[in-house]
Amino acid sequence: ENDAKRYISYLIADRKLKPKSVNLVLSSLKFFYNEIIQNQAFNAVKAPKIEKKIPTVLSKEEIRKLLEATSNPKHRLLIEFMYSSGLRVSECVSLKMDDLDLNEKMGKIRHGKGNKERYIILSDNLIRHLDDYTAKKKDKGPYIFSVNGRSITVRQAQKVVKEAAKRAGIKKRVFCHALRSSFATHLLENGTDIRVIQELLGH
Repeated sequence: ENDAKRYISYLIADRKLKPKSVNLVLSSLKFFYNEIIQNQAFNAVKAPKIEKKIPTVLSKEEIRKLLEATSNPKHRLLIEFMYSSGLRVSECVSLKMDDLDLNEKMGKIRHGKGNKERYIILSDNLIRHLDDYTAKKKDKGPYIFSVNGRSITVRQAQKVVKEAAKRAGIKKRVFCHALRSSFATHLLENGTDIRVIQELLGH
């Protein structure tokens, strides 16, 4: 047990591994020692706590710059969807026109995190931009954000957001989740009940 504790301490202090990497090593060693060697030494070692990073939140002005720096209508709408509806990137790329009720200004996420279903809000601006986009859209597949009838990938969406932030000159670390965090923060600042925000985010 002392050897096991010393080894994990060495990974943290000398090798400077992050808690997430240490936990991966620890899980592997626990499995190997418990299941293969039948030795309980590593069970005495507690996993280090993973640091929670404060999410990046963009100001309304930075969101505006992000959109203005994006001339491609599909990419602009993608950014707008993630921000104005608080979508996860995986939910956004999987979105179909059939999931939306434009008259009710609502959408339905059918396969969210944990396979939970939830409703999202659609702003008037978003609906107007969506109408303009779909009227000119050549790819008539079921997905809103598609290429040759198939949805774009999460990686492609992440690249769109990263490049838009670079063009906009935003110095913060901007990624897809930052748009979702900004959606929640701006609603909170406008006085929306925290429970309503959690419902919209699917928490």
